[in-house]
Amino acid sequence: MKKYISNFVAAMLCSIAATAQNPIVQTCFSTDPAPMVHNGRVYVYNGHDEENADFFWMQDWRIFSSDDMVNWRDEGSPLAIEDFSWGDDRAWASQCIERGGKFYWYICLHSKLSGGMAIGVAVGDTPTGPFHDALGKPLYEDGTWDNIDPTVFIDKDGTAHLYWGNPRLHHAVLNDDMITIKSHEMVKQDAASFGQGKPSKEEPGKFYGSSYTEGPWAMRRGKNYYMLYAAAGIPEHIGYSMAKSPRGPWKYMGQIMPQGETNSFTNHCGVIDFMGHSYFFYHTGWLPGGGGFGRSMSVEEFKYNADGTFPIIKPTREGVKPLKAFCPYTRVEAETMAFSKGVRSEQNDLTGVYVSDIHNGDWIKLQNVDLSKLSSASRFTISAASTLRGGTIELHADSIGGALLGTVQIAHTGGWEQWKQFTAELKPAVSGNHDLYFVFKGRKGPKLFNLDWWEIK
Repeated sequence: MKKYISNFVAAMLCSIAATAQNPIVQTCFSTDPAPMVHNGRVYVYNGHDEENADFFWMQDWRIFSSDDMVNWRDEGSPLAIEDFSWGDDRAWASQCIERGGKFYWYICLHSKLSGGMAIGVAVGDTPTGPFHDALGKPLYEDGTWDNIDPTVFIDKDGTAHLYWGNPRLHHAVLNDDMITIKSHEMVKQDAASFGQGKPSKEEPGKFYGSSYTEGPWAMRRGKNYYMLYAAAGIPEHIGYSMAKSPRGPWKYMGQIMPQGETNSFTNHCGVIDFMGHSYFFYHTGWLPGGGGFGRSMSVEEFKYNADGTFPIIKPTREGVKPLKAFCPYTRVEAETMAFSKGVRSEQNDLTGVYVSDIHNGDWIKLQNVDLSKLSSASRFTISAASTLRGGTIELHADSIGGALLGTVQIAHTGGWEQWKQFTAELKPAVSGNHDLYFVFKGRKGPKLFNLDWWEIK
């Protein structure tokens, strides 16, 4: 009976993982999502919690991108503490924005100069960099710990507004160069504007409002300005205020995402409209080993209320639906995936990002893949590397045990980054759009191989 129950639980967990889309990244912890739409693609700029951390020990920032909202490509880590000579610790929340063909990435770091937290800015020529410190010094610091979690938007008149802060909200107008401040002020935060704070003695089960804490997300939609933020201290939920001007006055509107279902005592949100849909990004502690210091990005689709206000948005494991079919008939970076089990990603200057830490029983899923062109002449090619004895990749449709489309044998290549191509014929066992699973098999225990890219011809 115990064996039956154990097998049943294992099967249920596998089934849940196979249908989940949240968190959207499983190869590492990914925090504080800041989405940006550019040229038909969504780029999410995020922080990176280290494993087994007992605080927010964060060393770098990462980027993931997608054009269908379900299959996410790991763009690597183009920015880290070491890129800022004045910073020495705490690569916390950030946001990137495009202006005039340049991409400005606003970050916060602990400053060697003042001993407090500081706002910095890096600049690059593409959404994924390379990026460099635009100033060689902080954009703003005052020796306090207020200066975290920058958020930025450009108004319709061309004015760039930058906000940040914990526990007080700062507002700065940027000059046209996007790397210097024209004016700075503290935002008025009374009960009418940012919710009623918690009293010294709370009544169990009673809600005490959405007092601003940190993690602001500023945006404009139509004639309305929005300020979303992590609220009410620890544990946090997401609340918001609205205004008719980027300078306020702000009016507290209520909760967006209540606290309690994310397994994380913090939260941090970002919002975009993409291809006629509205999306709300946030983070959870849902990955194995996750929690308050091991957070991971998730996303939900939502619709604004008729008056422009936000609905209540609940976190789900299912996430969002694909916006289009995924095309496999071109070179696909192996680090593109909808969900995965067991694998990690690494990067170097020569190869870029690749999939690593592959063991027997691990798998990668891509969602809603166009398999309508499969025929008896279809061939699957993958670039792989293995120092040891390699292994096998099975391609299945719809589940890890679904219709077998083909099997690729990966042999010893001479090194973990010594890439060779391996090819196998595919069977047209299915047609139309299906989820595509890469199931990895080999000797139990050792790492099997690394993957760089693949394609179907």
